[in-house]
Amino acid sequence: MGSDKQPVGLLDTLNMEAVRTIFTHTYPYPHQHSRHAVIAVFVGCLFFISSDNMHTLIQKLDSNVKWWSMYACLLGFFYFFSSPFIGKTIKPSYSNFSRWYIAWILVAALYHLPSFQSMGVDMRMNLSLFLTIFVSSILFLLFFHVIFLCLWYVGLVARVAGKRPELLAILQNCAVISVACCVFYSHCGNRAIMKEKAFDRRNLGWFTLWNKGERDSWLADFVRMSELKDQVCSSWFAPVGSASDYPFLSKWVIYGELTCSGSCAESPDEISPIYSLWATFIGLYIANYVVGRSTGWALTHPVSQKEFVKLKKKQMKPEFLDMTVFDLLVSVTVFVGRFDMRMMQAAMSRVEDGVKHEDLLYDQFSEKDELWFDFMADTGDGGNSSYSVARLLAQPSIRVRCSDSLLTLPRGNLLLIGGDLAYPNPSAYTYERRLFRPFEYALQPPFYYKDEHIAVNKPELPCGVADLKQYDGPQCFVIPGNHDWFDGLQTFMRCICHKSWLGGWFMPQKKSYFALKLPKGWWLFGLDLALHCDIDVYQFKFFSQLIKEKVGDNDSVIIMTHEPNWLLDWYWNDVTGRNVSHLIRDYLRGRCKLRMAGDLHHYMRHSYVPSDKPVDVQHLLVNGCGGAFLHPTHVFSNFNNFYGASYERKASYPSFEDSSRIALGNILKFRKKNWQFDFIGGIIYFMLAFSMFPQCKLDHILEDDTFSHQLKSFFVSRKRRVIIGILHVSAHLAASMILMLLLELGVETCIRHKLLATSGYHTLYEWYQSVESDHFPDPTGLRARIEQWTFGLYPACIKYLMSSFDVPEVMAVTRNNICKNGMDSLSRGGAVIYYASVFLYFWVFSTPIVSLVFGSYLYVCINWLHLHFDEAFSSLRIANYKSFTRFHIDHKGDLGVFTLAVDKVPKEWKLDPSWEGESKQAQHPSYLRKFPSKWRSVSSQQDPVRTSDPQLTCMNSI
Repeated sequence: MGSDKQPVGLLDTLNMEAVRTIFTHTYPYPHQHSRHAVIAVFVGCLFFISSDNMHTLIQKLDSNVKWWSMYACLLGFFYFFSSPFIGKTIKPSYSNFSRWYIAWILVAALYHLPSFQSMGVDMRMNLSLFLTIFVSSILFLLFFHVIFLCLWYVGLVARVAGKRPELLAILQNCAVISVACCVFYSHCGNRAIMKEKAFDRRNLGWFTLWNKGERDSWLADFVRMSELKDQVCSSWFAPVGSASDYPFLSKWVIYGELTCSGSCAESPDEISPIYSLWATFIGLYIANYVVGRSTGWALTHPVSQKEFVKLKKKQMKPEFLDMTVFDLLVSVTVFVGRFDMRMMQAAMSRVEDGVKHEDLLYDQFSEKDELWFDFMADTGDGGNSSYSVARLLAQPSIRVRCSDSLLTLPRGNLLLIGGDLAYPNPSAYTYERRLFRPFEYALQPPFYYKDEHIAVNKPELPCGVADLKQYDGPQCFVIPGNHDWFDGLQTFMRCICHKSWLGGWFMPQKKSYFALKLPKGWWLFGLDLALHCDIDVYQFKFFSQLIKEKVGDNDSVIIMTHEPNWLLDWYWNDVTGRNVSHLIRDYLRGRCKLRMAGDLHHYMRHSYVPSDKPVDVQHLLVNGCGGAFLHPTHVFSNFNNFYGASYERKASYPSFEDSSRIALGNILKFRKKNWQFDFIGGIIYFMLAFSMFPQCKLDHILEDDTFSHQLKSFFVSRKRRVIIGILHVSAHLAASMILMLLLELGVETCIRHKLLATSGYHTLYEWYQSVESDHFPDPTGLRARIEQWTFGLYPACIKYLMSSFDVPEVMAVTRNNICKNGMDSLSRGGAVIYYASVFLYFWVFSTPIVSLVFGSYLYVCINWLHLHFDEAFSSLRIANYKSFTRFHIDHKGDLGVFTLAVDKVPKEWKLDPSWEGESKQAQHPSYLRKFPSKWRSVSSQQDPVRTSDPQLTCMNSI
């Protein structure tokens, strides 16, 4: 019997998704060899240091305490400076700059200290060799790329090679090649010197903590590792052959140093191992580049199934924008105040018709037997936070624990948003990414929705719905906040008043203010305060007429505004919103049961204290936790009076204790959260202190007990200053002066120990030139020919590159010249070079300090003086502590209020399998789905939407 199996062809065995990815890979192609080379060099450094120098390092530790303490201080400062950038690889770009900048000036400072020589590492040779190979590699690779582009131009190379190489990639590869050669030379090129060093176990006080057996076995491991290192150097990095084997090539190479017991005066015949290693790396780069550009990287590097799945998962993530760095952006506010958009709305709505106009009054909910509706505010900052709240709002129902009972709260028929829809400034991009995108992920809009569609005649009801009262899906009404007014309300009008959908929430709203008639005699007034913290005359006329003609004597009104002026006026000792106060006190006359607002990004509720006096507003509610950063609550702990009535706090979130504790982050996390402040702070400190450079007479400070006395006298003179602003400035001034003295003391100490200013500006180059012939003899005169061919450019590049690298030497030499001959002897260019070299180090030392002082200032102000509450918490950009409020008007006409809070906001999301598996039909609206939200938390323990164990905090407000 024949087999029933069909033959399997090649195409049947291929993963077509992976094949499609291979052939559609976009250019430029991802070269990864430099990253792998960096890893290899780093591992090699660890191996060589641990095998050859660790025992010497420990041996010399006791005798070099002062130098090691200086190392510790330098490394501590540099780590403190670079700590905010740990973990950041690509973005922000400032972190990439910081890595190279820190490596440059840290190595330039460390190599002048003598303790590296005790480890058998000649830092001067390594640095000079690095810079020499670096320049040589750049020149060689640039020459290669020019030749390669010429070949492409004449048609000898594939057309895909026409893309010019990135200069940054060339520099990075040259740096990796140079570091690799320096590591080899440091640990293999000087093996004769290392073998002469016998390990001395005397005077090892540091090892007395261990017993002899443990010590000997531990040190024996290092001896064996040293032998292994010698074998690696002898076999892997041995000279590749003699010059007689390559007679033509020997005329063009630089001969190298051999391990010899006697004199090395005669030119060796063997090719330098350093040259072999350099040529190998250069050859690998050229081969990789030629293959990649000639045949196409996509064909020679197919994507594996694992990489393809990883790429697919990366694409299947929500497109959220992170929290903004600065809360306030100076926008086109020059036009705000000259024209008020609310006047335009009043003119278009013919406000003289008052309450008869349907553009401002909506009564589609008035005939319902009961109504659930939600309130949130300040949603437009931080995708994780905004989506977390929107996802909760979109759920068909939420189970919460409230007062030891389990409640099921259905989704609101109405969503109210209290302003500040996008931070920091309103634009089509911020509205799309910070507002619409999270809500569309939470509850999808209908299939016919288009982003670019402009609604001209609202409400644009769905097909089959004749009247707004017949629509049973969730609806949304929005008032603008101060951030929405930064462009004169232009973006708000286009994205809210002329769009019909916010995700799956229908928006019938036509103007920036409105009135809603709710069931059982309840009303809701949405007021637009603009940037003046008050309603305009036309808005006042509409609501006052509405109260006279429509609002009954026993009706109840909820006032929704963006700013809670009851708290802000108390805090700032100000009086705002006079028109709003007039409307509430003289027109509503006790019918205002609740005022609610956002703007402050926390939750706080106050209720009036019953008394014989009439009360204008019974309850005050603030909930601005819709997505933006957190605001403190403890600064408003003493609020207790509004409109002449007494109020008491019923709830706050976070609590006063938690709010005060969170403020400690200003000291610990200010710079990590606000590393952009470095640029401003470092320059300000330098401007405060640059006129004090240099300090030539430091003998009185270096004397015993004098430095502490100087610091004490410096602070005592400012002891009696009580004004917080002056104290703040004084703290920064004192810090900048102390840093200036510390930097000057460091340079002076190195000068006195002959570590700096021993020669001129080109000390490193002159030293390398003196030892170059001994370490790298050149019997063929190749260096002289290269200098002649490049018209002196090659040695000049190395010379000035070494000088610009050795910033401490330049600073010390110039400082000595100024101290001896005065500032007038310095040319304008010399002064620029001196202050630039000082700034390079002073900026690194000052930026952590200025952030620490500023963060401490904010902590003192927020916790002790209750000042700068906005700046102190916006700088922390806390994404947690989110909440929204759900209202319920029952069949009796009672109002129930539930505030639901999320302590921890998820940061990682994945596609919800329940949402993906649920049937989706074009005519089936998303609000009828059981699983309406697309993304869910990666960790189920951090997911607020959990039916078995709810993660929501419920505060039964009223």
